[in-house]
Amino acid sequence: MEKSNKIHTPEYRSITVRVSNGSTIQGKVNIAGRERASDIFTQTDPPFVVLVDATVREGHSKILFLNKRHIIWAEPED
Repeated sequence: MEKSNKIHTPEYRSITVRVSNGSTIQGKVNIAGRERASDIFTQTDPPFVVLVDATVREGHSKILFLNKRHIIWAEPED
């Protein structure tokens, strides 16, 4: 299958993620070029999910790269 070189305008969705250490993280994922936020978590490549404007405990406005193997659940916010 040939990869598309089409450039997509960022389209962010708010999401809450629980990871294996018990932390809950709120942030935004870029779903540009995808139909749903769940597509980011169900595809095997790449192995990381990028969250922008992420909040963990007292921290905020961070960019986080989460390894998909450590995500317990993810919930998109409408």
